[in-house]
Amino acid sequence: MTTILDKIVEKTDSDLAKRKRKVSWKDLESFEGFEKKKRSMAEALKKNDEVSIIAEIKKGSPSKGIIRHDFNPEKLAEQYIDGGAAAISVLTDKPFFMGSLEYLQAVSDISSIPVLRKDFLIEPYQVKEASAYGADAVLLIATICKGNQLQELLAATREFGLEALVECYHEEEVDNLDWDKIEIFGVNNRDLSTFTVDLHRGVDLLKKSPAETVRVSESGLSSADDLVFLHKNSIDAALIGEHFMRKPDPGDALKKMIEAASRQIESINLQND
Repeated sequence: MTTILDKIVEKTDSDLAKRKRKVSWKDLESFEGFEKKKRSMAEALKKNDEVSIIAEIKKGSPSKGIIRHDFNPEKLAEQYIDGGAAAISVLTDKPFFMGSLEYLQAVSDISSIPVLRKDFLIEPYQVKEASAYGADAVLLIATICKGNQLQELLAATREFGLEALVECYHEEEVDNLDWDKIEIFGVNNRDLSTFTVDLHRGVDLLKKSPAETVRVSESGLSSADDLVFLHKNSIDAALIGEHFMRKPDPGDALKKMIEAASRQIESINLQND
């Protein structure tokens, strides 16, 4: 049976062929963002002892349709930065998530924190493309990688000075990872085949990574309680998008979530002293 993910990857492959005809591999080197000094997302996510937030800029999704009608990427990025985000994720998939590489570039141009390109990357061209549009890091989804594809994409991130958030869903994917090449590791709480969410399902898988790995919980997170749960389980960061996108002021919602989680964690620490 063909899944949503299968359809996304098939469409990504088709659209990528068209983009490569318009902008060559060499052409990407002429983009302003290509020579831009890259910021370390791994360092940003490890800055403090609490759970850092990768705040996502996301207009819509296949399952929810348009999530935010009042959509201004630059304004949202500024709100997130003011709200205390450690990094910003920008959806660039257009057919299914209403994203755009132009959104990525616009956010990168004004951001003081690392910017992640979130998309369905299947070829090194897309990694170089991410660099050209100003990304500091890219999402690599193990589920859609076949053969040596993940290794090729990781090699491309190193070649172009980017970092990779390697995302898994299945246990066998985690077991097959080459940890020597992975600095940031994420587990998606959403089943990429059905897009249903099982909250916190990834914590046990995240704990299978080496202690020095930056661990990121993705999808289905929406409260300070969630952040406290992650903190108790030694998870470094959370990627949160839809929850904030539905708020009148995403940055204010982010700030309040961080503050509420901090109060809870401080209270727990005092009780344990």
